[in-house]
Amino acid sequence: MADILQNGISLYHKGDYSEALAFFLSLPDDSEVDNMNLAYYLGLCYAKLERYDDALLYLEQVVTGGSELDRVLQCRYVLAVIYANSGRKKLAEFELNKLLESNYRPASVYSSLAYVAWQQNDVERSLDFYKKAIEIEPENSTALNGMGYVLACENRDLTKALSYCKKALSKNPKSAACLDSVGWVYVKLGLTDDAFKYLNQAKELLPQNEEIAEHLRVAQEN
Repeated sequence: MADILQNGISLYHKGDYSEALAFFLSLPDDSEVDNMNLAYYLGLCYAKLERYDDALLYLEQVVTGGSELDRVLQCRYVLAVIYANSGRKKLAEFELNKLLESNYRPASVYSSLAYVAWQQNDVERSLDFYKKAIEIEPENSTALNGMGYVLACENRDLTKALSYCKKALSKNPKSAACLDSVGWVYVKLGLTDDAFKYLNQAKELLPQNEEIAEHLRVAQEN
């Protein structure tokens, strides 16, 4: 059965998500394909293409009916990320806590819990989760950047915040989020020239991002 999906799977692993999706959707209804396997790849393709409502439909099928634990955990995590990014905080937290209950506790789960807690204005919980993520994976750029950004927003230990954010940026030098965070720490430190250097780079990468625009506005007022 896997052979039927192989061309689409190959396209997916090459990063050609649109073509992979087209292949999976073109399979005839009477093809001898494992429907759960197909749902798994359809969900991942839709998620990669940021077609989140479509992704949820298939990812939830895998979470509720899948028998392969690794895939169930992976899809639950993708569900949590989609919920978090679309503002459905309680649903994101539910999925992430289910992962913790399953003893699936990589740094990425704690980083996501930290992000959800931050969205809910629970600063202490957010920092605690980022700390756990960094303890598990000291080089995790998402956790490092998140920790530094929250510290900066709270005007706490700005020197340490800059260290966290710069370390994250060294791992992802083309990341708009990391560039923005470093720039924001510099704004908080009152080092406007340094702030503009990083914030302008972030804006070039994400010109429509409202948060970066707000950080630039604050920098210009200082």
